[in-house]
Amino acid sequence: MKKHSIFQSFSRKGNCLDNSPMENFFSLLKQEVYHGQVFHSYEELERTIVTFIDYYNHRRIKRKLDWMSPIDYRKEIQNAA
Repeated sequence: MKKHSIFQSFSRKGNCLDNSPMENFFSLLKQEVYHGQVFHSYEELERTIVTFIDYYNHRRIKRKLDWMSPIDYRKEIQNAA
């Protein structure tokens, strides 16, 4: 892994909060996509995940982001700077 500059973990030692954004995302992915769903192929699963990631980033609004999607919120911040 070192040879290819790949890091096993970006978490700081003893700080479980470093990974909380991804844990939250995976929790939502499981709740909104996987729960009760049967996938018949890897390709079907992959398409579903890619579609959810697009939805999550571009269309899923969040209260803590002033009712904007993550992409729109980031654009708003960049335009304000």
